[in-house]
Amino acid sequence: MLLYTFLVSQFLDIIWNVDNPDDFTENFYATLASVVSCSKMLSLLMNRDNIDTLTNVLTEKPYKPSKDEEMKIRYKFDKLIQNNTLCYTILVETTCACITLSSLFTEFRKGKLTYRAWLPYDYYSSTFIFCITYAHQLISLTAGSLVNVACDSLICGLLLHICCQMEILERRLSEVSDNPNLILRDCVRHHDNIFKYALRLNSEFRMTIAMQFAVSTMVVCSNLYQMTKTTSFSTILPLLLYMSCMLTQIFIYCWYGNEVKLKSAQLLHSIFAIDWLVLDGSHKRSLLLIMNRALTPIEFTSAYILSMNLDSFVGILKISYSAYNLLKQVQVT
Repeated sequence: MLLYTFLVSQFLDIIWNVDNPDDFTENFYATLASVVSCSKMLSLLMNRDNIDTLTNVLTEKPYKPSKDEEMKIRYKFDKLIQNNTLCYTILVETTCACITLSSLFTEFRKGKLTYRAWLPYDYYSSTFIFCITYAHQLISLTAGSLVNVACDSLICGLLLHICCQMEILERRLSEVSDNPNLILRDCVRHHDNIFKYALRLNSEFRMTIAMQFAVSTMVVCSNLYQMTKTTSFSTILPLLLYMSCMLTQIFIYCWYGNEVKLKSAQLLHSIFAIDWLVLDGSHKRSLLLIMNRALTPIEFTSAYILSMNLDSFVGILKISYSAYNLLKQVQVT
């Protein structure tokens, strides 16, 4: 309720109160962030059962580590996920704290709200009502930031688990000469399950990722425009941190999407590295089956259009800067 009432108040302000480009850009970047937070929260709620399945299946065969070496691989990736989530949380909540402190020392003293909003009552009628409305915006900001951290960390964590499964599969393939009949059969099934897992993960969160990419592009453009319009350090710092959060959001998606693609393609080289010459014809055919499947690496996309890789990240930055230049030219004319 906090997030959705906050979003509605911002959206109605754009419709009924905004009447010039400066007011629009001031409201627009914050409204977009609220849209993303609400869409992510809705996605998590609607996909709750699917998320349970995606996480619980990692504790079952063939995903479950069966040896000490495989347990070490799982622990390495779990530790990486924990560290990434911690760093990301610190960045996002530091940004929220900076926005809050900046607002308290500037907007609150002037009797203004942190963000533009249309409300069906006069919040200037009493100090108590103003404080409640002011607190509602800041609490909604923090709640929205936590939703973003939760959703982004979950998706990127599951992407890393796909990389983890690929590394575990490589480990199992390296031991194929010990018991080729059993190990190869399990490896073929494991590889097929990894592809199915990745396909399901992509289908569940494809639209969420597409929304993030589109909004981040517009927010970066809007933030650049906002920073050129202000000279106050207390205003520029929150904008810089906020833009850092938005760039980090799309960067981690692109980075780990790219890592999954590289890891799945690397399996071909790992198969060549094993002692496959001692295997008989049927076992070599099983290896060829895995290699043929690995020729098409796992690639995550957003809404079937944009691939999640580093090239896409650079492309988003270029689009954002081009839109910013267009906005500046329109302002000059």
